[in-house]
Amino acid sequence: MGKLGVQSILFAVIVQILVISAAANIKNLKIWPMPLSVSYGHRTLQLSNDFVLKTEGSKYTDASGILKEGFSRLLDVVKVAHVVDANFSYAGPSPVLMGIQVVVLSPSDELQYGVDESYNLTIPAHGNPAYAHLTAKTVYGALHGLQTFSQVCHFNFTTRTIEVHQVPWTIVDRPRFSYRGLLIDSSRHYLPLPVILKVIDSMAYAKLNVLHWHIVDTQSFPLEIPSYPKLWNGAYSSSERYTVADAAEIVRYAGRRGINVLAELDVPGHAQSWGNGYPSLWPSKDCQQPLDISNDFTFKVIDGILSDFSKIFKYRFVHLGGDEVDTSCWTLTPRLRKWLKQNKLNGTTAYKYFVLRAQKIALSHGYEIINWEETFNNFGNKLSPKTIVHNWLGGGVAQQVTAAGLRCIVSNQDKWYLDHIDTTWQDFYSNEPLTNITNPKQQRLVIGGEVCMWGEHIDGSNIETTIWPRAAAAAERLWTAYDNLAKNPSQVTRRLAHFRCLLNQRGVASGPLTGGGRAAPEDPGSCYQQ
Repeated sequence: MGKLGVQSILFAVIVQILVISAAANIKNLKIWPMPLSVSYGHRTLQLSNDFVLKTEGSKYTDASGILKEGFSRLLDVVKVAHVVDANFSYAGPSPVLMGIQVVVLSPSDELQYGVDESYNLTIPAHGNPAYAHLTAKTVYGALHGLQTFSQVCHFNFTTRTIEVHQVPWTIVDRPRFSYRGLLIDSSRHYLPLPVILKVIDSMAYAKLNVLHWHIVDTQSFPLEIPSYPKLWNGAYSSSERYTVADAAEIVRYAGRRGINVLAELDVPGHAQSWGNGYPSLWPSKDCQQPLDISNDFTFKVIDGILSDFSKIFKYRFVHLGGDEVDTSCWTLTPRLRKWLKQNKLNGTTAYKYFVLRAQKIALSHGYEIINWEETFNNFGNKLSPKTIVHNWLGGGVAQQVTAAGLRCIVSNQDKWYLDHIDTTWQDFYSNEPLTNITNPKQQRLVIGGEVCMWGEHIDGSNIETTIWPRAAAAAERLWTAYDNLAKNPSQVTRRLAHFRCLLNQRGVASGPLTGGGRAAPEDPGSCYQQ
């Protein structure tokens, strides 16, 4: 048997040994999201002022510096809440943790859908010298392990140092779903680059791994497209734009944190802003969307955009939208009505024609496709087999999609739309992507889920309080093994409150647990009680 086979068996055995079973254990944990398995003790270690990263035995050379940067961020976040006084003299009883030994088994740092994100973390109670040990198959699993390590570190107000509580720790962890997404919308309101980068940082804290960037829509087209440079004439203003370099920086920044960026080009609807630069994309001056289906130039523009996308957005998937398409501009505009008749199409069949033609263009650029669920609801049996159907309208769709043999992402709006500010964190936590899907083959076709931060009422001033802490509730649903999820959200209130306060300490403006999205504290009091 090969080395990987032995490692897989050992991993499975460890999981069986360490699986969390006692409610008494869980209630004492403050880690979010809950790992696959945990054991811990009741001792304390002090973090050395010269806490170091060691990588002896790792097959990953870290030539790109991803691991080194992740370690540097670890030190930053564990020290950010208080000033650590390196000169404070205190002869305490706690032994010292000198550093962390990280062993990554794969030499590759390619980030793509399905990358192994598992890790094993052990922190001893003593040693001479004492080191934590983190093993992962990829550097991205190691980054998740560092995030978990950061959550067991605490500031001691007596010693003015950082301590690790509840040692010894043994944690075995891996995600339940490979796709754990957050959508942001830069069309309804422009989101400055620093705002997007800060959202990416906060995603990493919760182990979310896909930033779905809904770049353009009816209202604005803020992204530079070199192949068709007038498209960003559709931006709100000359300063509310993203250059190619800006987009590349978002992808680079996210990738170094283990987060893929999914670009969305929503067609044929939601595209009125395109015509500000190229009016011939409109069916007419008075009827400006969907995009003109009769004009080959429309599809040349889509091809050019996706060609430019392929140089920036390296994720396997591209999102082509396809939702909320009102074809009346096609059927009521005389020129288009004539074209439809010549091609023996009506509004419904023309919608199918457009979506499938756009899919072929995306496939030609090496992408697999994600489409909103209306495409499946109207002509699911005609979609490319490389299509992932993105559920948003309601429940039961994932069951139908997987029964048809297609993959699915769950974002049902009644539970996982962050702009629905009346939806509570308990609703986000309880939303189960595999509801009524009992066939294991169909279950595997649900690749994950996504919470959606639509931007009609969101900009840089309130995006964080609208995302957090409710997105964290969904993050645990998507990361944590089903048997380790709380059956009643009230069982995790204390732990989620701790994570919310941790976000605040790290500079993320997470709202309180009380109320829905964008809520304010009801009364004076402790962060942990709100």
